[in-house]
Amino acid sequence: MQLIRRTSKSINSLKSGCVISIGAFDGLHIGHRRILNRLIEKSNEHQLPSLVFSFEPTPKEFFNRGEPPARLMSFREKFKVLEELGLDIFFCPAFNQSMANLEPFDFIVKLLVDFLNIRHVVVGDDFRFARRRSGGIEHLQQKGAEHGFSVEMVSSVIDAGRRVSSTAVRESLESGNLEDARQLLGCYYQMVGKVVEGKKLGRKLGMPTANLKLNRQLSPLQGIFAVRVSGLPCLDASIDCLNGVASIGTRPTIGGSEPLLEIHIFDFDQDIYGEHLQVDFIAKLRDEEHFDNLDTLAKQMFKDAEIARTLLADK
Repeated sequence: MQLIRRTSKSINSLKSGCVISIGAFDGLHIGHRRILNRLIEKSNEHQLPSLVFSFEPTPKEFFNRGEPPARLMSFREKFKVLEELGLDIFFCPAFNQSMANLEPFDFIVKLLVDFLNIRHVVVGDDFRFARRRSGGIEHLQQKGAEHGFSVEMVSSVIDAGRRVSSTAVRESLESGNLEDARQLLGCYYQMVGKVVEGKKLGRKLGMPTANLKLNRQLSPLQGIFAVRVSGLPCLDASIDCLNGVASIGTRPTIGGSEPLLEIHIFDFDQDIYGEHLQVDFIAKLRDEEHFDNLDTLAKQMFKDAEIARTLLADK
């Protein structure tokens, strides 16, 4: 999948046009996948590249810099899933004040028509864009008639009487209901990150951990979890993942401040610094706590590990 981050030069692969969808696509839940499946269908029908258009940072992060909504996916995680889905191009320019000031028709003509040369656009039924979210389907349809592109709206997915959305996924994760989040996402919620060197406290306590930076301003998950870990290069080809227990938080017992994902992988003790791991969150065990001393913390860590082993054996 081709990645395009700038709007400063023409794109050779778009000279004949493209079929696009626009949105944050945070989490890529089953509603998003309905839109993207339709995008790929129309791309094949028109025999043109399929393109997903998002911003980085997201507009919500730009406008809520002090308290942004918890991001479900980092940029790298989103790119990985879009590539796996079979999209041709990911267009992800920077969102800044200049972008924020674009009126709907300017957004369409400057970005969609002049730069991306669109031929067909697929969007969700709640799609809004441009300055103060003032643009809608009607603006796309009006300019489409003038510039020769068609517009298609895909209806939302309704699950158990509610609309599937990134907000609904976020609420399920924040409440610790990972099974509900799985229903909305179509898979277990996951994070991908690079293993970085830590203080090796887990090893000293008898439970070595792989530490991953979250790469998001705010995590939708906090606490202790039963997890499955994939992406380990040293596994046998017949084994695609290993079970483990993970913590997401600031580690208050040792006075930590930076949120970190720490994973203890069961029956595994190899050097994996620098590797990118995928962590699937299966169930929440408890909230993060402050313990009076490291001995009490260690005892709880071993209890958590045993609970996670039992739980994962039944999944």
